[in-house]
Amino acid sequence: MRVDFIFFDAGGGHRAAANALRQVIEQQGPPMEIRMVNLQEVLDAMDVFRKLTGLRLQDIYNLMLKKGWTLGSPQLMVGMHWVIGLFHSKAVGLLEAFWRERRPDMVVSLVPNLDRALCESLARALPGVPFVTILTDIADYPPHFWIERQVQHFICGSAKAVEQALGMGHAQDKVHRVSGMILNPRFYEIAPLAAEERAAARATLGFDTAKPVGLVLFGGEGSAVMRQIARSLPDRQLLLICGNNAKLREKLQAMPHAAPMFVEGFTKEVPRYMQLADYFIGKPGPGSISEAVAMRLPVIVERNAWTLPQERYNADWVREMGVGTVLPNFRAISRAVEELLEPAAYQRFRDATGRLENRAVFEIPGILEQIANAGG
Repeated sequence: MRVDFIFFDAGGGHRAAANALRQVIEQQGPPMEIRMVNLQEVLDAMDVFRKLTGLRLQDIYNLMLKKGWTLGSPQLMVGMHWVIGLFHSKAVGLLEAFWRERRPDMVVSLVPNLDRALCESLARALPGVPFVTILTDIADYPPHFWIERQVQHFICGSAKAVEQALGMGHAQDKVHRVSGMILNPRFYEIAPLAAEERAAARATLGFDTAKPVGLVLFGGEGSAVMRQIARSLPDRQLLLICGNNAKLREKLQAMPHAAPMFVEGFTKEVPRYMQLADYFIGKPGPGSISEAVAMRLPVIVERNAWTLPQERYNADWVREMGVGTVLPNFRAISRAVEELLEPAAYQRFRDATGRLENRAVFEIPGILEQIANAGG
């Protein structure tokens, strides 16, 4: 069975989720040929954002994240949806021709905003081929973000997302609940460290093994706010991961800091670094929050006008699950760390992370097989 996984590179989470799911399917089944499709490349011929600015839409998004230009993002999203609607017919035509040539047996979207065009074009080109959307956010940000009013399947990682899909009139047999966000299998495969091994590994990075270490991570593009956090926590040991933001890494490495500070760039060793940390500081991205919780790290995130609109519920989820602290801004980070590390509070947060068992990446392959067997 030929299954097309649709992703793009606006943020790193969509490609990462698609690759993680493909890896599990290829290793464990069901028997599927997973074909990765970068939607940006398919639609490049009509990328009006590139014609206007010289940059692809996904590159504009990533630049916004890197620079922290996210104030007013809800209004920007309204404008983006207006442009997408304006070019909807052209997108459907391009995609319809694409499906006729590729002839998939199932299409699985891991991208928001464009699922209406994906579903409509597939129904025209290949009637009866099932279309599935896997939400890679904890909940939807309506309208026209993840959940559209059309005949398709949804795979949701939270009760909130299920409620949203059913509330829009989708049938229960087309709304599938899994236990969380898709995580890379490495988060499940990593071997536990004995206390002595963990202490030795922390010492190798230059840390005092008797003191807590905070892991600071703001997605694949990093964020300028990481410098503010480091300046605000001069006496705290920090492990900062900057992703693809080489300039940020250089600035952090050159920054004076009283306590030991280890700065990393892009790495596939996030599970290991989380294993060596005691708590997490970052933006409320669905992937990074879920990774931290899986590694039993209490989290500190912020929620304010600069928070991306689709990530605002994630901060609410942190509160609801009791797995960390949500700040109005990171200017209060020093006190927040102090309060989180108070022994009773820290144990409460750790216990809450332990109550959440996320096996979504292993649950989804069986759901896809059920959808295929049911014929859409």
